[in-house]
Amino acid sequence: MSSDTQHEDVPYLAHHFHTKDQQDAAIKFGMWLFLVQEILFFAGLFMAYISMRYLYPETFTVTADFLDWKLGALNTVILLGSSLTMALAVRAAQTDDKAMTVKMLAVTIACAFGFLIIKYIEYSHKIHDGLLPGKWFSHHELDPVAAVHDAPQLYFSVYFMMTGTHGLHVLIGIGVLVWLLIRAQRGDFNKDNFAPVENVGLYWHLVDLIWIFLFPLLYLVK
Repeated sequence: MSSDTQHEDVPYLAHHFHTKDQQDAAIKFGMWLFLVQEILFFAGLFMAYISMRYLYPETFTVTADFLDWKLGALNTVILLGSSLTMALAVRAAQTDDKAMTVKMLAVTIACAFGFLIIKYIEYSHKIHDGLLPGKWFSHHELDPVAAVHDAPQLYFSVYFMMTGTHGLHVLIGIGVLVWLLIRAQRGDFNKDNFAPVENVGLYWHLVDLIWIFLFPLLYLVK
């Protein structure tokens, strides 16, 4: 039997890999490289936050009071719950439990939408109150502070950049999760082919981890 025929007999194996183990190792390695660059990307945003807080500590303390920590805490609970359901989806795929895989992916997607809805509510309040970055800032209670320097505008620039970028990652995650859900409903995932679910799970856990740092820095640290 030729090597090409042997290759075709292996399910879920792309043509440019020799074995399924080699393919899975390459996919996981590529995913970890992607996650590392994501961490480096967010590290720049965290450094911007640290720099601005060092330069304007008092203003950051006053301005942070205008964030609703209860909504932030609710979003934290939602994302932690979505991490659990994502892990259960991976486990279900590994054990050939199609129904549970579909169910857990659907719940994870619902949690992601819940997170974005709460973030929309937060953003709507900020826009209504004029708590915006740069020249769009117009909150009367903070105007005396803004007259001295631009720290309030800088704070909300950092806030919208960090939470907005994170929210974009959540939105991208929803798209990928929907793709997984469609494939799971077709029965594409099983104990021999669960790498896509596992790798998307790694991405989703990183998105949750980033929020675990954003929540205390933006909502709780005074």
